[in-house]
Amino acid sequence: MIRVEPEPTYSIEEAARRSGVSSHTLRYYERIGLLAPVGRASSGHRRYSDDDLGAVAFLTLLRQTGMPIRDMVRFVELTRGGDATIGDRVDLLEGHRDALAERLDLLRRHFEAIEHKIKIYRDLLVASPPPRRARTKGVS
Repeated sequence: MIRVEPEPTYSIEEAARRSGVSSHTLRYYERIGLLAPVGRASSGHRRYSDDDLGAVAFLTLLRQTGMPIRDMVRFVELTRGGDATIGDRVDLLEGHRDALAERLDLLRRHFEAIEHKIKIYRDLLVASPPPRRARTKGVS
C-alpha cells in the first residue's frame, strides 16, 4: 500500500516568515485576488500551501521590481485564464522587463555620477587634506 503524505500547510504567521512578507500583505493579496482563496483549517484559520508560497514569491519579485499592483492583478487574471492567455502574459512581462531595463540604465548612470563625485572629493582630500580639528581638553 502506497502511503501519500499530506502536503504541508502553514499558518499565516509561518507563511509570512517563510515568504518574507507580512501577514497583512498576505491577507491583502488574497482580498484583491492576487492569491486564490487560501485553504482553511477546521478552525477557519488560513493554511498556506507550498504552491501558495511559490505564488507569493513570484508576486514579491514582481512588486520588488516595480510592477504596479494593477498589472500584477492583470497578470494573475491572465494566468487563471489558461493557456490561451500565454501570449498576453508574455506581452505583460516583456513590457515590465523593458521598463525595468530602462530603470536599471538610469540607476547605472546615476551610480556612475555619484562614483565620479566621490572620486573628485577623494582626489581633493589627497591633494589637500582637511585641517585637523583641535581637541578639546578632556574629550576624546
